[in-house]
Amino acid sequence: MLVKVQKWGNSLAVRIPKAFAGEIKISENSSVNLTVLDGSISIKPVEDCYEYKLEDLVDQVNETNIHDEYDTGKPEGKEIW
Repeated sequence: MLVKVQKWGNSLAVRIPKAFAGEIKISENSSVNLTVLDGSISIKPVEDCYEYKLEDLVDQVNETNIHDEYDTGKPEGKEIW
């Protein structure tokens, strides 16, 4: 398929046709890895890209992986406590 390279800010952009995006299972805001090899550009989806959510991380804290308190010494300024 022939597509045009267009300017996008200081970069260049190529639109990925819907059929191609569907075939490699990417959509808007997907993460992809770009590489150049032998004069060609390769676009590969990054499947293990995960956005962490605080709630999910806190849910994983339990008695076996929680750390003890750490004493930083006496207050040395105008701390309220």
